[in-house]
Amino acid sequence: MSIKLSLSSADPLNVAADVAVIGIPEGTVAKSEALAAITQALGASVKKQLEREEFTGKKDQTAEVVTNGALRVTRVLLVGLGSAALRDVDVRLLAARAGRYALAQKASSLVLALPADVAGAERAAAEGLVLGSYRYTRHLTGDRLPKVSLGQATLVTATKLAGKAAKAANEAVALGSAVGEAICIARDLVNDPPNELYPETLARFAADMCKANGLECKVFDKAAIVKKGMKLLVAVGQGSVRDPRFIHMTYKPAGRGAKKRVVFVGKGLTFDTGGICIKPAAGMEEMKGDMGGAANVIALMRAVAAVKPDVEVHGLVAAAENMPDGNAYRPGDVFGSLDGKTVEIINTDAEGRLVLADALAYGRALKPDVMLDNATLTGACVVALGPTVSGFFANRDDLADRFRNAAKASGEAMWQLPLVEDLRDGLKSDWADMKHMADRWGGAITAALFLREFVGDVPWVHVDIAGPSMASKAYDVYAKGGTGHGVRTYLALLDDLARS
Repeated sequence: MSIKLSLSSADPLNVAADVAVIGIPEGTVAKSEALAAITQALGASVKKQLEREEFTGKKDQTAEVVTNGALRVTRVLLVGLGSAALRDVDVRLLAARAGRYALAQKASSLVLALPADVAGAERAAAEGLVLGSYRYTRHLTGDRLPKVSLGQATLVTATKLAGKAAKAANEAVALGSAVGEAICIARDLVNDPPNELYPETLARFAADMCKANGLECKVFDKAAIVKKGMKLLVAVGQGSVRDPRFIHMTYKPAGRGAKKRVVFVGKGLTFDTGGICIKPAAGMEEMKGDMGGAANVIALMRAVAAVKPDVEVHGLVAAAENMPDGNAYRPGDVFGSLDGKTVEIINTDAEGRLVLADALAYGRALKPDVMLDNATLTGACVVALGPTVSGFFANRDDLADRFRNAAKASGEAMWQLPLVEDLRDGLKSDWADMKHMADRWGGAITAALFLREFVGDVPWVHVDIAGPSMASKAYDVYAKGGTGHGVRTYLALLDDLARS
């Protein structure tokens, strides 16, 4: 359900709503106009409550005030903003917290006071509210189905807006809402059960999304994939009754030609049993999320359709199921690839790099200025960086700097890992051009080194989202389950490329 967002310059405490969320900078409790109004309406008990809870506005402190009908809002959540200068990232976090608070209170309406003098606050707040209020309810029925949803939110600006400023602010809110809803597409796809989401239905969803948003989309079925020569993608999917699909989505800016062409590639393992090298039963249900990279690319293309950057963008998804059928591929098998290189299979549970290899070779043929793949690729990356940080690799230092800056601008946790050349020897094979995996040491690095073999001279970034693609609990702007981690960084990278 979409939230109806509106802008206002009214007193946030004078807007009829179930809940109000107001940020308080550190050290401003005594001179806060909002707190003065609350105290005037409710009496000295408010001051005593804040003293008892030692609320001073430190970052992430909270205090809740129940108004008992004395104000037009039923509850007020005060959130400490800290003492540092605020950025749009902070506003997005504040808004996400507001959205989650509204859900917890079973609120249908919310008012959020935007901090003053923060560039991009309107768009960031809209994104944050959509992301923070997200919940996956597609398969809930009866008493499990939420009876109340957050349907309306008012964003209150610190200054009065009129004319061009008001028009720009309203457009920013609409864009932020669209971007937030696009990211929620990635969340929905990751959360969908694998009996409903498999390569064919994922491709159908992508095609329908593109048609609805003015994007081009080509879907290759198994016969077309075979004809194309994507032998690694075919190999990974041959153990399943669900045939693989390859998806190519395209956005081209209107008018004059784009300055740059960028290709995004997503791993689309709609379920990964590990194949013949089958995974342990514990936790295998989470392998429905092994298409998190593909979900991100589809969500990104929806966001690109809304943002309309002056960059030509291609979104590629290699989708398959990795199952242990009698026809499944095996350790010791050797397959060719779209690139032409032959690959010896070592462990069938390292299937993601195989489907990506063919997708990267396809993407390289599009002659992009930049190519980026993202995938829930290795447990080694999670061991190295934990569950909330994505690792990234790049074959150009300047591109690595650009990507790092994009991650910082978006507020998403990304950390660069090295392409250690000494580890490349581990990919040497006695029976083929190369093995698809090496020893366990530096597993995230050797996976990246394998992928690099199919990139050629194209400037390239590989993002291992194995940790943050799914969350075990809500945090930051992310909900439990699928997160869409990475999409905002990719949008920021496109914005940077469009300006250069």
